[in-house]
Amino acid sequence: MSLPIFAIWGCIPELTKDCVDMTNSSSTYLGIVGGAAIGAAISWWIYNRQMKITRALDYLLQRIKKVEEDNRKVLSHIEQFTRYHNTVLEKIIHMNERILSLQTKIESMTGKKG
Repeated sequence: MSLPIFAIWGCIPELTKDCVDMTNSSSTYLGIVGGAAIGAAISWWIYNRQMKITRALDYLLQRIKKVEEDNRKVLSHIEQFTRYHNTVLEKIIHMNERILSLQTKIESMTGKKG
């Protein structure tokens, strides 16, 4: 029983019955096939792991972008609140100055009459 595709590689005793020669070449061929199979399995495993890691990193990147966007919104609101707070504080200071001015006027008027 000789497979025609293996006939071009030489005699492979592991695959054909009536073969006594070329055990070194048959071992080489089987080693190449076995190495290719193991290499393919390892390559697939590495590819699969990289794809899982890539998906996880993409998910984390999307979450980081969302957090950054939320932080920008919060900072914008804080900035608006600070501006409003400063405006209110300036108005309070201005009212305090007017009250002090009125108080000095009242004191000066009551001091003149008394």
